[in-house]
Amino acid sequence: MDILVLGPGCMNCTTLEKRVHTAVKEMGIDAEIYKISDYAKIAEYGVMKTPALVIDEKLVFYGKVPTVNELKEYMINGGKEL
Repeated sequence: MDILVLGPGCMNCTTLEKRVHTAVKEMGIDAEIYKISDYAKIAEYGVMKTPALVIDEKLVFYGKVPTVNELKEYMINGGKEL
């Protein structure tokens, strides 16, 4: 599973990245986590508000910071919006 955390590095973006790492570790899944802070790359996903999360090339959400448990649900559902 490839997971992209999109955001310039604001507090919410940093929090999301930490929570993604926690969720992956707690689930014990094989995932590559990437932090994307380049505005041009973020815009390629159609994101207008950060932070955002992309799982296996699917934009899952943007503009919010879900809990660790909510992130686990996104990962279980294969990146489908809840």
